[in-house]
Amino acid sequence: MFHGPAVPRARKRLRAAEAGVPRREEVKFEDVRLYLVERKMGRSRRSFLTQLATSKGFIVEDVLSDEVTHVVSEDSQASSLWKWLKECGPKNLPSHVHVLHISWFTDSMREGRPVAVETRHLIQEDTLPTSPDGSTPTPVATVSPYACQRRTTIENNNKIFTDAFEVLAESYEFNEVEGPCLAFRRAASVLKSLPWAVRCLGATQDLPCLGKHSKAVMEDVLQCGRSFEVENILSDERYQTLKLFTSVFGVGPKTAEKWYRRGLRSFSDVLADRSVQLNRMQQSGFLHYGDISRAVSKAEARSLGNIIDEAVHAITPAAVIALTGGFCRGKEFGHDVDFIVTTPELGKEESLLPDIIDELEEQGILLYCDYQASTFDMAKLPNHRFEAMDHFAKCFLIVRLEGSRVEGGLHCAEGDSRGWRAVRVDLVLPPMDRYAFALLGWTGSRQFERDLRRFARVKRGMLLDNHALYDKSKKEFLAATTEKDIFAHLGLEYIEPWQRNA
Repeated sequence: MFHGPAVPRARKRLRAAEAGVPRREEVKFEDVRLYLVERKMGRSRRSFLTQLATSKGFIVEDVLSDEVTHVVSEDSQASSLWKWLKECGPKNLPSHVHVLHISWFTDSMREGRPVAVETRHLIQEDTLPTSPDGSTPTPVATVSPYACQRRTTIENNNKIFTDAFEVLAESYEFNEVEGPCLAFRRAASVLKSLPWAVRCLGATQDLPCLGKHSKAVMEDVLQCGRSFEVENILSDERYQTLKLFTSVFGVGPKTAEKWYRRGLRSFSDVLADRSVQLNRMQQSGFLHYGDISRAVSKAEARSLGNIIDEAVHAITPAAVIALTGGFCRGKEFGHDVDFIVTTPELGKEESLLPDIIDELEEQGILLYCDYQASTFDMAKLPNHRFEAMDHFAKCFLIVRLEGSRVEGGLHCAEGDSRGWRAVRVDLVLPPMDRYAFALLGWTGSRQFERDLRRFARVKRGMLLDNHALYDKSKKEFLAATTEKDIFAHLGLEYIEPWQRNA
């Protein structure tokens, strides 16, 4: 029987790959699905790049479907590419899809992971309307009003606006005016998520969370290079004084306001006033102010992680330790270092924290400790009222960090020759079955967490906090062992920690 011409094995493998035969490579990035556009690329090169990506743990789709998150093309002609995408892709490309130049792909292959999408990677649709001022605004894809549906890396293309918004938000917070404070924080969060810089006000017309006040500030900045309202706040004596006092560990806005109303304007005023009774935390805050008001480097955070790891595992080798906060989100510097610690045995975590404190004291590196025992009670959940702090066992520490333990040395003030510095460290110890919720809550950012809880309540009829996720319609708590489980319960696409810098 005639079977046709023989097909070389290499070509058979190529055809099998093109036919979508499952590959054996391990998938490392389940939430990233690539589609490589064959136009301008060619079939053989597309096949080669597909094999390269799958060998690195990426998923490469053969069809441009709703599941695709990253479209990669070597065609830099935006108009022709977008025309083709609209003709050959889904009827409406999902808002989460990034249309990217091949440079993003090569950067990701070099790093061995999906790199953050930057402005230089994007191929923007260039069929744009004209603004009333005659300029052409940057295209705006559908942007969610919820930070938990936006990917926000540490790259901020609109810092000139977000810095102004944060000053305004802080000013309203000092005045205890919650509405405008939250409004400016939401506006800043939206602008931080944009992979492009706003060049004209017309480009913001479809963006959520930008009210009249926010746009008026942006218009000042665009026209004059600065906001006069913000400059007035920065030069205001009360704002400057409250900003100074609240920079001290243990001093909140209410205490700062009380000192200001007494006529105190400087640290020397506070320390010289005999009527001011400083608590232990505030005393330590003033004592170590020079160190703990200075940023902590990533190298210092890693060194502290080693110290905590050694202390914890000397007590219980089975313990689980996770670095959270800004360093977990990819930041190079932070104001303190946060760790979550737990053990597989439920209940054992409560006795672990005093043992960790004793271990650090024995090493002679504990400069201050505020220990708070657990008040967590599952019977009191769900909590319908938002609380700033959770009920797990925790301690707020100031730790002596030796320069010899830090790779590259300490991030110290010029002329400081002590060889050590004081650093703020927070330890939180949830039970293992609450670990995923605590990890999600302490990872941040604050606006990301606030919007995640708001989304759960408004869109899903659920209550989320650092302790649990409660489904009000089913009247039951939803179990989770990982952060991904919580996102899945909420019907949200998982967002990596380094994309939560809202």
